[in-house]
Amino acid sequence: MARFYPALEARHRAFIAAQKLFFTASGTAAGRINLSPKGMDSLRVLSDSRVAYLDLTGSGNETAAHLLHDGRMTLMFCSFDTDPLILRLYGRGRAVRRQDSEWAELRRHFPALPGERQLIVLDIESVQTSCGYAVPRYTYAGERDTLARWVDKKGPLGLLDYWREKNRFSIDGLPTGLLEDA
Repeated sequence: MARFYPALEARHRAFIAAQKLFFTASGTAAGRINLSPKGMDSLRVLSDSRVAYLDLTGSGNETAAHLLHDGRMTLMFCSFDTDPLILRLYGRGRAVRRQDSEWAELRRHFPALPGERQLIVLDIESVQTSCGYAVPRYTYAGERDTLARWVDKKGPLGLLDYWREKNRFSIDGLPTGLLEDA
C-alpha cells in the first residue's frame, strides 16, 4: 500500500544508497514524456529534501529540456532483491552546468565518471513508497564500460561536437540549455 512522506527519512536514504539503478521521468504539458534509466555511482542524497545526480552524455537530453520548460520530475528506485519496495521522489528539478556558480560545490560530491554533461538537482516535494510485490528479482552483474570506451574514442572535442548535434534540443524541439553561455 502506498504511503507518502514530506521528505526523505533515514530508511529511505539507506534504500537509495543500496540501489544500482534508478529512473528519471519528466515531461511537459505537450510533447513526449521521457523515462530514462540511470546507473553508475551517479546519485547523491544532499539532504532530506534534495538529491542530485551527475548526468552523463546520452543519445538525447530530454530531462534538461523538460526541466528548463516545466521543472517537474520524478525519480524512481526499485528493489530487485528479496525485500520488495518502490520509492518515488516527486519534485522540481533543474540542471546545473560547469559555468554555473553552484557547479563546484555540487560536483565535489561525485566521483569522476565518463561523459559527464551536467548535474541534475531535484528539490523534493513528496516521497512515496509502494510495495513492489510484482517486481521480479534480478541480480546485479556489474557496470558496463561501454560509455567510457565511447567517450575515450570521441575525445573532448568529439564530445562537444556530439553535444552540439544531439543534446541541444529535445526530440520535441525544446532547448536543453546545454552549451548556452558556456
